[in-house]
Formats: sequence, structure tokens, C-alpha cells
Amino acid sequence: MSSPASPSPAPQSSAPQASAQETHTLSRGLSMRHIQFIALGSAIGTGLFYGSATAIQMAGPAVIVAYVLAGAAVYMVMRALGEMAVRHPVPGSFGQYAARYLGPFAGFVTGWTFVFEMIVVAIADVTAFGVYMGFWFPDTPRWIWVAAVILFIAAINTRNVKIFGELEFWLTIVKVGAILAMIAGGIALMVIGVSFAPGETVGPQNLVDHGGFMPNGVGGLLAALTVVVFAFGGIETIGITAGEAGDPARSIPKAVNAVPARIMLFYVGTMVVIMSLVPWNQITGDASPFVQIFSALGIPAAPAILNVVVIVAAISAINADTFGAGRMLFGLAEQGQAPQAFTKVSRNGVPWLTVVVMGVALGIGAVLNAVIPENVFLVIASIATFATVWVWLMILFSHIAMRREIEKKGRPESAFKVPLWPVASWLATAAILFVIVLLGWFPETRVALIVGAVWLVLLGVGYVLFVKGNGRNRPQLDDHTALITLPRT
Repeated sequence: MSSPASPSPAPQSSAPQASAQETHTLSRGLSMRHIQFIALGSAIGTGLFYGSATAIQMAGPAVIVAYVLAGAAVYMVMRALGEMAVRHPVPGSFGQYAARYLGPFAGFVTGWTFVFEMIVVAIADVTAFGVYMGFWFPDTPRWIWVAAVILFIAAINTRNVKIFGELEFWLTIVKVGAILAMIAGGIALMVIGVSFAPGETVGPQNLVDHGGFMPNGVGGLLAALTVVVFAFGGIETIGITAGEAGDPARSIPKAVNAVPARIMLFYVGTMVVIMSLVPWNQITGDASPFVQIFSALGIPAAPAILNVVVIVAAISAINADTFGAGRMLFGLAEQGQAPQAFTKVSRNGVPWLTVVVMGVALGIGAVLNAVIPENVFLVIASIATFATVWVWLMILFSHIAMRREIEKKGRPESAFKVPLWPVASWLATAAILFVIVLLGWFPETRVALIVGAVWLVLLGVGYVLFVKGNGRNRPQLDDHTALITLPRT
């Protein structure tokens, strides 16, 4: 098994293609702004623009508390991942961390579960892209748009990683711009006094005037928490970028500290504005609040504008998911837990075969999504729900195991240490475990745990049958702590 990515960029030579392919080294071309916006874009998807209506109906205005609680727990997950990513900036990220600190089987399950999650989520977005394009081109077969977006994403992801990062940066700018415009426009409508519901006033009083701030009680808040926590899913992609970051010791800490707070601000700000304009019990999800607000501002093209935004959101998500799954496959192959062919990189330092496999999987998945019964695909998609919680839990357990090893063996302290260790880490772990309990408690989400258990059994069988040799060993990850000159945080 080849060693993980080296701490410095791949050496330049007169034959870059040969060098890259011989060393199986990824190109470090992602800047700080790329990394921040990749993570930001991964966690802001079409769900925010079309909805959060389900969570609002469950908890009422108290959904704001659910977002704050989930955001706090996710921040601690990101700090744990950030400490490990700065210490071990490898492309397999939390898959390799789990293998190193919890054992090879934990790494195998975590890595392949994340890959499957990214594929399922990307398939849903690819299919949705065809639907969105039908808004303007209703007579064009959807498969043409599906094929076009898959080929486009594949082309981007086989270029230099800097091109991928630049595209993701600008796509995220559009999404963030739409959110800020909605928040600013909503505040303007409140100042003007525009009402969306007959006989209803607008303003923050709507957060408490319709049954109170928590109209459905604690039970409603807990039910919403199981939905809200997945709104932050995808933010863990920030750890995967460490393997191709130009300066992970500086870019990862800044991104980790900034992104969760920004995402929580966007979600919380959006919820506050929406429920101040429209009473929570009148938000049905039949129409996007973004369309309502833009239309009320006198923008006649509001539906078309939202369609542009959700198309951008879909492309951004597919792009990030393809990147994340591909780099995870690269890391699994380095560990001996995936075909070695996945370690081959192009002259641009990109694992091109993983991109090809992702493109084929998206194409097959889009066809299956269109022809198989809807309830079958929902069962498959529930693995993505389970995978989000599993990955976060493995990140926290891996970090706790790493901290114990540092203390036990007297290794150098981390440059980007988790705050309030160990109390905050254990509280975050308890919070994620509590969410898993809630998944099993509510009938609507119980299927996620059932399917997740079956998935773990299948992976266990696959590990026994197919993983041999180095794949059964803990990977030896280079420790970059001695190379870091940042002041300890």
C-alpha cells in the first residue's frame, strides 16, 4: 500500500504525468476561499430554497432552536475533524482517521458508507436537474439534461482541482447571494408592512402569536431536530479537501471556524424572516417562500429566478458530491480497501478513474430513479440519512481515540486543538447519539436505522470476503504537527 499524500505539493518535473502516476500523489491546488466555499456549498442545497417546511410544521417557530442546537453539535464535529485534518491532511480524511484510530473495519465501513451517501444524494440532484430544466424546456426529454450535467461534472472533475474549486466558489456565491437577497428583501417587506396572509400583520410577533413559540411542545421540537440535523449534511467534505489544500495548516482551521457559523446564520436568519412574514401554521410547502418574497418585492420573474438558483444549487451539490466520493475512494484504495486502480492519477494530479466510476453510477442511478417504484428508492435514500449520522459519530470517536493516544504516548500537542476538551467532545457525541435514538423513536424516520443496520451487515460481509492484506492493517498516517508553525488554538 502506498503512503498517504505527502506534506508538500507534488514535485515538479519535466514529465509531470509520469511523476504523478508513479507517486499516486494528488495535486494541492485548493486555496483558502475554495475550501471555505466548498464546505459552505455542500451544506446549502435545494432543501433550503424549497422548504424546511416539514421542520417548521413539526416545531413551529421553535425550529429556530433546533437549528441552533444542531449547529452547535455540528460545529464540534467540524472542530474534531479539523484537528485531525491539520495533523493528517490526507485525501481519505475521516475514512482513514477511523481506520487509523478505531481499526481498519471502522475505516472501511465509514469510507464506503460516505461514498454511497454521496452517490445517492447526487443521483437525486441529477434527477432534479432534469426536472428543473423542464421549467423552460418542457418538450425536451429529461434524459438529455441528465446526460449533459453528468458529462459537464465529469469534465470539471477531471481537470486540475483548482478548476473544480473555482467553479464551486462561484456556484456557492449564487446560492449565498440568493439567501442574503431573500433575508434583506424580507426585512424590507416587514418595514413596509406587506402582508402575505389576509388579516395578518407582519413582524417578529408572528413567532409567538400563533400558539406560542413552541406550539407543538418539546415533542415537536425533537421531531424537527431529526430533520434539521441533516440540513448540515455535507459539511464534512471540508475534511476531504485537506488532501489537496495548498496550505492545510492555515486554510482548514479558518474554514472550520468560519463555515459552521455562517451556515447556521443563513439557516436561522432565513427561518426568522420567513416565519415573521408568514405565520408558521400557514407555511404548507406548496410554494417556495423565496418565490413569495421576490414576487411581493415586485419582481415578476421570481419563479424563473428561483429556478436558476435551484439549478445552481443542484450543480454545486453534484460537483461537491463527485469530488468527495472520488477522493474517499482514492483514500480507500490507498488503504487496500478498494481496487488499486483508484489510486491512479492524471497528469493534473486528479484520480480520474474515480470520476469515471461516479459518472457511470450517476447515469445508472438516474435511470433507476426514474423507473423503479418510488418507495424502493426512498429505502435506498434512507441510507444517506443513516450515513450522515454515522460519519459524524465516527469523526467524534476517531478524534477521542486520537486525543487519548496523544496523551498516552506524550506526542506533540495539536496546533488546532478542540476547545473545552474533553467535555465538549463528549457532549457532542451524546448529542449525535441522541439524534440516532430519535431516528428510531419516530415511525417516519425509523426506516433509516433499519436500512442502516442491513447496510452495515452487508459491508461486514464485503469486508470479510474482499478485504485482504494491507486492508486489514491500520494505515500509517504522516503526522504533520512538527511542520506546523501556527500558534496553538
